[in-house]
Amino acid sequence: MSLRIREETLADHAAIHALTEAAFLNAPHTHHTEQLIVDALRSADALAVSLVAEDDGEIVGQVAISPVTLSDGSSGWFGLGPISVSPARQRQGIGAMLMKDALNALRTQGAAGCVVVGDPAYYARFGFEPEATLVLPGVPPEYFQAIALRGEVPAATVRYHAAFEAG
Repeated sequence: MSLRIREETLADHAAIHALTEAAFLNAPHTHHTEQLIVDALRSADALAVSLVAEDDGEIVGQVAISPVTLSDGSSGWFGLGPISVSPARQRQGIGAMLMKDALNALRTQGAAGCVVVGDPAYYARFGFEPEATLVLPGVPPEYFQAIALRGEVPAATVRYHAAFEAG
């Protein structure tokens, strides 16, 4: 395996779309629009970070990070997701590599923090935790998690980019 994590390129777009669709095909708790969300974020120039995992020329994973809006006016916050790994390559550490590199990219950009909706046990490994002061309407608090990269976690309601309504 010659896996490497790199920024997406124009040539990767179709492969990312297909990968994301396949990765969420049998996933619970999804509307199966994740590939449309990534496409819409890209079209809106709202991908702050988009990394792919490539193995021998094949895209086997991808993570998207986009800006979020906080009701208190705090800036520098981002939402992680979707994150996709080829079904045949899941549980091999590819998602963890993408997560670590994506968070490092945010730190390099000077981001204040990042939020994610997902499995608390999985995302806790990377420093995410539920924050009582940060709310995403309609999502149970234990599944909406945050990590402060600099400063404190604000008290605010979070809104994801309009691309998350795609599909």
